[in-house]
Amino acid sequence: MARTRGITIKDVARRAGVSITAVSHALNDKGTLSAATREHIRGVADEMGYTADALARGLRSSTMGAVGLVLRSLDALGDYAPAGVDVFERFVGAAASQALARGLSLMLVPDLTRVPVPPLTFSMDGYIVTNPHVDDPVIALLEQRGIRYVTYGGVPGRPDFRHWASEDDAASARLVLSHLQAAGARSIALVRGTDPNAWNLDHQDVYLQWCAERHVPPRLYELPERAGVDGGAALAGRIVDDGVPEAVFCLTGRHAAGVQQGLMARGVRVPEHTMVAAGSDSEHARNSRPAISALELNPVESAGALLDLLQALIAGEDTVAPRRTKARFRPRASTRRQPAAR
Repeated sequence: MARTRGITIKDVARRAGVSITAVSHALNDKGTLSAATREHIRGVADEMGYTADALARGLRSSTMGAVGLVLRSLDALGDYAPAGVDVFERFVGAAASQALARGLSLMLVPDLTRVPVPPLTFSMDGYIVTNPHVDDPVIALLEQRGIRYVTYGGVPGRPDFRHWASEDDAASARLVLSHLQAAGARSIALVRGTDPNAWNLDHQDVYLQWCAERHVPPRLYELPERAGVDGGAALAGRIVDDGVPEAVFCLTGRHAAGVQQGLMARGVRVPEHTMVAAGSDSEHARNSRPAISALELNPVESAGALLDLLQALIAGEDTVAPRRTKARFRPRASTRRQPAAR
């Protein structure tokens, strides 16, 4: 993908109604411009995205050796260090170490559409965007600027976009559902998040298909990711009021921990009365009592696949995509009970 024409210092000068020299002095804090003029020029430059593109002007025909990483789930959460959620730390660590091994630098960047953006944001050779949303403005901005990118998880509504990698969510969902069924569950409730990303949407699709195949009415609940453990505990009341299912499959570990707490507070024993499983392992799942069975994602292979794809894009090479890795299911006490008698 070729880069679009960048904003030049001439463009900023023309928009601000000043000379090129004035723009240079304002952005580099030189000269004798008044504070008001300096502020006006900087405001125009920020609006046009010129400051962030400054280094990129000299790199149009070369590479910088650095890639950006945008964590859209944490952007939406509004918290870049959510307590007990270690899946993002594991992914960032795997991506950073593998980038270094390839001679690349990895820069974590918050939502690219929020100004001001960090320096060099739009000078990266390319980006990894995790869990993009439907009509994601970050994806739209990268495409507008002609910056190469790959995504962790598909881009919802974009079946044509194939430069992505992730765990095989469909296979993972069926693995959990089959485990619960083998332990005696026929009625299974799914608790998904509200972020409109492939993670939530794909799991929901598989769950609904699984229910249809078995002629079982679906029990689908949506809970904002930011609701966390407390939100899961509150949701447990609704689940009980609707009739206690034989299992509850929560996509996040925090929701699973909260749902389990809420169920047990209402006298629903786990796993005797109902089982609980999580679609993403976390400290909450491991430290709950009983410990919650969960899918352990595969950050090492997923990060490696994404870097492979991105480096191929940057080099203009063909590549096989998308790439799916394999998650591992960790059965724990929350689902350990004897299978139903036949």
